[in-house]
Amino acid sequence: MTDTATPPRETAHPIDRHILERWSPRAFDASPIDEATLLTLFEAARWAPSAYNHQPWRFAYALRGDAHWDAFVSALLPFNAAWAQAASTLVFVLSDQFITLPGKDVPSPATTASFDTGAAWGLLALQAAKLGLHSHAMAGFDHTRAAEVTGADARYRIEAAVAIGRIGDAAQLPDTLRAREFPSPRRALAETAFHGRLG
Repeated sequence: MTDTATPPRETAHPIDRHILERWSPRAFDASPIDEATLLTLFEAARWAPSAYNHQPWRFAYALRGDAHWDAFVSALLPFNAAWAQAASTLVFVLSDQFITLPGKDVPSPATTASFDTGAAWGLLALQAAKLGLHSHAMAGFDHTRAAEVTGADARYRIEAAVAIGRIGDAAQLPDTLRAREFPSPRRALAETAFHGRLG
């Protein structure tokens, strides 16, 4: 549950309401989501744009209670594992760091792999919001352990871990996290977008 005393988010210009409603809670209700629903999120991500249509994004996932769940939770840093273990699914987002360009036989570094994978993650997060789910991406995980549990070799960069599920009661969180359990604001657009040179 969000803090009702928190001012609602407001935009300076009109946008799709699902973009505004998307936020990253830490309180999940531990209810299961079916694999078909999760595959819908990956389907949304599949249609992201990418350089040369390389589609460098990869997703390794575990559903709550399945044979991979404990291993995926173990790859998170303890701070994140403490709350993310109540999610419905955990996903590691990876990017293929090499691309075979048109007309070439030898792979070369994919310089836009992380950028393109970020676009895929954004679509996944938006699709989750449209389905009434919440997602929270994390940088706090053990990269070596994450590579072990996902089977990722050196070709792949593990970009993030993501907890996905239905929002739960913030009262289950420690006081320090409970105080932050609300949709965060954004800096003014004038501090982000510049006509010409950066301000």
